[in-house]
Amino acid sequence: MDSLAKNILSVTDKKSGVTRLTLTDFRNYAFLRINAGLHPIIITGENGSGKTNILEAVSFLTPGRGLRSSRLADIKRFTPAVIDNGYSPINNSWAVAATVCKNGEDFEIGTAVENIQKEDEDETSNYNKRIVKIDGQKSSSQVELGKYLSAIWLTPQMDRLFRGGSQPRRSFLDRLVYAFDNEHAKRTANFEHLYKQWYQLIKTTNGHADRMWLSGIEENMATTGVAIAAARREQIARLNRFIENEPDDVFPNVTLELDGTIEKMLDSMPAVDVEDYYMSKLAQERKNILYNDSIDGVNRTDFKVFYKKKRMPAELCSTGEQKSLLINIILAQTKCQILYQGFSPILLLDEIAAHLDDGKREALLCKIRDLGLQAWITSTNPELFVTLKNNADFFEVKNNLVIQK
Repeated sequence: MDSLAKNILSVTDKKSGVTRLTLTDFRNYAFLRINAGLHPIIITGENGSGKTNILEAVSFLTPGRGLRSSRLADIKRFTPAVIDNGYSPINNSWAVAATVCKNGEDFEIGTAVENIQKEDEDETSNYNKRIVKIDGQKSSSQVELGKYLSAIWLTPQMDRLFRGGSQPRRSFLDRLVYAFDNEHAKRTANFEHLYKQWYQLIKTTNGHADRMWLSGIEENMATTGVAIAAARREQIARLNRFIENEPDDVFPNVTLELDGTIEKMLDSMPAVDVEDYYMSKLAQERKNILYNDSIDGVNRTDFKVFYKKKRMPAELCSTGEQKSLLINIILAQTKCQILYQGFSPILLLDEIAAHLDDGKREALLCKIRDLGLQAWITSTNPELFVTLKNNADFFEVKNNLVIQK
């Protein structure tokens, strides 16, 4: 164990994680309960058996839309229907509940979806609403979940993170920010809502909406957007400093950058001046938005990653190198969070062995073990994790059941 790992363990000697996970009508599980230790949890089984669904359930114990960014209605359990040879939902709701240990103290947290009926003058409509409970009390916001649990995930879909559009990279970055700034989740959700409201108002009036009304929305968008940009800049600077001072001994180190107009303006201008610019820019783009929904702003910022040693953009690196770069970011984020926040995140690693050679896979498992992390790891092959045979719980998924090995 290196000196940094020892220092991290000295910050908090009480581990954090999920000790009991309960799913109800979630994906392929009618009911599932897993009791887990505060160490790695290895989940194996055939492809399509439901391993990733368990990781997704854990991800819903944190703010946001989960590791698949799925619609709430798509998560409920489906069963073969008798009629039409199709599939029919059991009901419109699902739930995830957990006992969470944070630095030696237990909390009961959970989230569920309920179907809400809304009656207007002419019609009745239904919509899904996500609710959150903490120690039996209903919470007003998902943001509260971030006070009890933090999760970082790596999925096979993220192997293409650097070669696709900017939205997944932006979402990945924003999740890193959540751990240090719980309000960031609320701000990003508010900005998305304001942007949609602004766009629809312009669209439905063909650009002739009340100017005072539009100006009010644009002022809120500018204020919220600059706060989002500032939080992103702070997190990027924090990670760059950490990686510079504590380079990893196995995974290639990175340099992180933000490619966004608002973020770059904050390098040299006071926030209030950037807000004024943003408001003016939005007002100028009222007509253009009808023909081009790509207005420059924090909803178009890109997250750039560079392989430091090679001075190469991540999108030009090999698939294996890209995965190693992502792991470097995740490890740096994890260590930063422990040192600055005093508790560790949960790692959700879906098919982590793909595109990693034996040496890097073993190194990652040893780092997880030495840092005292709870990591939920899926694979089709349990033999890849013999390094953790005395330091992990092993489960097998088969026929919608989970059996401890």
